[in-house]
Amino acid sequence: MSKVDFAESFARDKHKGQFRKDKETPYFTHLEAVVSRLKSLGVADEDVLSAGWLHDTIEDTETTFDDIEQRFGQKVAVLVLSLSKDESLPKKDKELQYTKQLKEASFEGKLVKLCDISANLKDLDNSKLSKTKKKKTVNKKLHYLRIIKNELAEHITEYPKISSLIDGINQIAKENHQRPIVI
Repeated sequence: MSKVDFAESFARDKHKGQFRKDKETPYFTHLEAVVSRLKSLGVADEDVLSAGWLHDTIEDTETTFDDIEQRFGQKVAVLVLSLSKDESLPKKDKELQYTKQLKEASFEGKLVKLCDISANLKDLDNSKLSKTKKKKTVNKKLHYLRIIKNELAEHITEYPKISSLIDGINQIAKENHQRPIVI
């Protein structure tokens, strides 16, 4: 079994029984969407694709950094950790810490985050959230994208389809009366 296949299986097991905010969609569909976007960008690195499958395991399951490091290696564990909020912190401190982590994340971590943002915002299309909650969610995701956009822009020739993901995100931003991201 390849590392990516093992990561998919591990994530499927860890997120078993979890659902998206609509309480109907299995959580795993989000992970599939993130990895699909990574592949559409041309990402072939097994560690990055594995991190795509695992990016929410530390934050949303009982999985630890050490669990991931032992099974998938240090690079994957560091990528996943860079995309995980510290749930032990108060809300305000948690967001400040997460913002700092995103700024310091590797380019590969920022690619996974871009795909995560895109997948999360696409899910809003079918969401039953109120307009206010949708707008708040879009605003938060755009905030994260603004943090990572400069490094994404630096790699646009290497990954030209980044522009397509940004265009899709901007379409959702406009629909929710938010300022688009310019790269």
